[in-house]
Amino acid sequence: MSVFPAVAHAPAARSPIKVLVADDSAVVRGLVSRWLGEAGHEVVATAPNGRAAVDALARCNPDVVLLDIEMPELDGIQALPLILAKQPGVQVVMMSTLTQRNADVSLRCLALGAVDYIPKPESNRGVTTSDGFRNDLIERIRVFGAARARRRPAPTAVETAASATPAAPAVSRLSGTVTLRPKPRTVAPPRVLLIGSSTGGPRAVGEVLEKIGAATLRRLPVLIVQHMPPVFTAVFAEHLGARIGLPAAEGKADERIQPGRIYVAPGGRHMRLSGSAADTVIRLDDGPPVNFCRPAVDVMFLDAAALYGGATLSVILTGMGSDGTAGARALVEAGGTLLAQDEATSTVWGMPGSVAKAGLCHAVLPLPEIGPALRSAIAERV
Repeated sequence: MSVFPAVAHAPAARSPIKVLVADDSAVVRGLVSRWLGEAGHEVVATAPNGRAAVDALARCNPDVVLLDIEMPELDGIQALPLILAKQPGVQVVMMSTLTQRNADVSLRCLALGAVDYIPKPESNRGVTTSDGFRNDLIERIRVFGAARARRRPAPTAVETAASATPAAPAVSRLSGTVTLRPKPRTVAPPRVLLIGSSTGGPRAVGEVLEKIGAATLRRLPVLIVQHMPPVFTAVFAEHLGARIGLPAAEGKADERIQPGRIYVAPGGRHMRLSGSAADTVIRLDDGPPVNFCRPAVDVMFLDAAALYGGATLSVILTGMGSDGTAGARALVEAGGTLLAQDEATSTVWGMPGSVAKAGLCHAVLPLPEIGPALRSAIAERV
């Protein structure tokens, strides 16, 4: 099963998306080239290693580079900065098998400027027979090729800047109509911070938490659902802990949550909450995917709304699909505060765009402003 939200494939654009495929396997290069061609995209070059990929950039000018991590001569993490330096703005998507080492390398690549990663089956036979890998690959090429073509401008100044906190939200300019919810007349002190994210999320989550700061985050628990496969979520939690300076790990069954700790939903399992606001326990659920996702943001949000009511502070960051919208509705109807990332700074404005367009947000902010806004909200209300 794919760990990413399923999105209906739109017809290919009139100008095909140009792709460079770098993988040491001739079988993988051939299959991926055929799949992308059938989807209406154009593979402008293939490369058996990172060095060949770097050398091919000038003559083929791709919109997207599919870059395998494990290659001879020059591997993916070595080639990535060279590719970005030689062709700024190109969208680089890493491909890697599901190992702890590759999960660690993939997350390091995101920090270095790759836009996303795709888990790859371990064998060529697995690649050949995996519909999930094929569909994820085609969808990401469509999304990131379109992002490259748009060449979105840098985030604009906010239109309303009385304050960057949810109590008096700043609103960035957006394409499309977004209605903000008025702030609640009475705001309960937040007892938990909830974060939902998907494509582009690892880098965004790290930036948000870093800007809130460890001192402020020690006041409440942080619960995160990031759409990721198993293995990757454990490594993602380790990276967050090292970056923020707080204990961070995958949530464990029957674990009681504590302030000053970061809990990441484990890949392939829903992270549910039970008990009470004063004594909340994590429950792991192997039930069906929700919004084509497991873990799903909606599952955690709905449980948090029932337990904490208005004492929630929540944010939806970049990601495909609409996971989190139903749960966000429950949170704000219970009196909680919800922020969302704006379109200009989102890798994909699917999840945050869905809650924004539904009128559920108290603020829609550029990524650099979200951490300070949350920090102010926590500091003022605790």
